[in-house]
Amino acid sequence: MNYELKNLRTALAEALLELGKKNKNVVALTADLGESSKSLEFGKKYPDRYFDVGVAEANMVGIAAGLALEGKIPFVTTYAVFCPGRSLDQVRQSVCYNQANVKICSSHAGLSVGPDGATHQALEDIAIMRTLPNMTVIVPCDYHETKKAVLAAAKIKGPVYIRYGRTDLPIITETSDKFEIGKASVLKNGNDATIIACGPMVYQALLAAQELEKKGIKVRVINLATIKPIDKNVIIKAAQETGKILTIEDHQVAGGMGSAVAEVLAQNYPIKMKIMGMPDSFGQSGQPDELYNFYGLNSESIVKEIIKLIK
Repeated sequence: MNYELKNLRTALAEALLELGKKNKNVVALTADLGESSKSLEFGKKYPDRYFDVGVAEANMVGIAAGLALEGKIPFVTTYAVFCPGRSLDQVRQSVCYNQANVKICSSHAGLSVGPDGATHQALEDIAIMRTLPNMTVIVPCDYHETKKAVLAAAKIKGPVYIRYGRTDLPIITETSDKFEIGKASVLKNGNDATIIACGPMVYQALLAAQELEKKGIKVRVINLATIKPIDKNVIIKAAQETGKILTIEDHQVAGGMGSAVAEVLAQNYPIKMKIMGMPDSFGQSGQPDELYNFYGLNSESIVKEIIKLIK
């Protein structure tokens, strides 16, 4: 499976420029990370609608909330370790409590930060953000889906959190593929088991499905890009038709996408399930692929766990 690699931050930059051209109420904010987050491209084109607040993430979120309450559509751009990491109080009190129309686009999430190490590897942010009332949580899997997610976020009212990594990822969706907030997509059909993934793990799930098919095991692969609101119908249907579900994410096992899926199944259709992710630990320095392999977040580990589930 050879796919073109492309950076998801580039998708953010292109989507922001597109939105800025269509709507003068769209503004962008950063906390001294404009070049790295790629939001600086918006700033070059629309300098009067671009705000770099310096190294002050909490203040940035507060400003964004104020702009939203005055009718603007602010896009906050930073690293996931800084938002929600350093600005949870403002996200909760100023944004979510007020249902402010703030869109938070956080890059460098998960182990993708690699050599920057544990302090910069946000592995708890999905759990944090999905528990906040009024917050929508999206974890796109590639360049196309990231761009669509940013464009879709601008169309809905209320807080949105979009999470993506630092590294280039294979493009596995098409420009023609429909993206809808709250809807999961089935990338591969199968009835022996189901793999549900988000973000960079979607590609690993597809690789695993390919290997499993060689062994005579046909698995369903679901891209759960929207963690909240979650697509209960697709999850329950997969549980009913395949009987076994494995989830995998670049995030802590506790409270993340797998936990969200487990909540759906426990209350609607309990079945045998395995949640793969970070095992209640911080990350460490290393190249992203090395770290994914070390923590078992790869196609080989998925294959082993699916075989265990089936047996």
